Amino acid sequence: MIIKEIHSNKKEYLNILLIGDEDEDMIDKYLDESRLFVLFKNNTAICACAVIKIDDKTAEIKNLATVFEFQNKGFASRMLDFIFEKYKNFEKIILGTGENEKTLNFYKKRGFFETGRIKNFFTDNYKKPIFENGKQLVDMIYLEKKI
Repeated sequence: MIIKEIHSNKKEYLNILLIGDEDEDMIDKYLDESRLFVLFKNNTAICACAVIKIDDKTAEIKNLATVFEFQNKGFASRMLDFIFEKYKNFEKIILGTGENEKTLNFYKKRGFFETGRIKNFFTDNYKKPIFENGKQLVDMIYLEKKI
C-alpha cells in the first residue's frame, strides 16, 4: 500500500471522488485547488482524499472516498492518519458531511466533533436528491479535529 499526491490529471480519479461527492459540478469547484492524495493497493487506486488549505491554521477535507469493495477495511482510516501527519503543523482539520450516522460515527471515532451545520445545503446545492442508507441528505454537518 502506498499513498501518492496527484499533481496533474486529477479527474482521472473522478470515479472514486464521485463516491464521496455525487455531483461532478461540485467536485469541479474544489478539485483544481485541492491537494489530492490517492491510496494505491497493488497499483490500483482504492481511496482518495481532496484537501484544501483554508489558512495557515486550518485545512479542510473536501472529499474522502473509498472504492465500494474496499470499504470497511481500514483504508479511509489509513488515509486520515496520513492526512493528520501531513497537516500536523496546522491547528485543525475541518470537513462537511451529510447526516449519515455511519459516516458521522466514523469521523467521531477519529477525533472529530460537530461544530455546526448548514441548513438545506444538499437540497439547495445539488441537482438531484442524495440518499445515504435510505435517508435523504439535507443539512451539511461540519466537523473539526484539533491537530
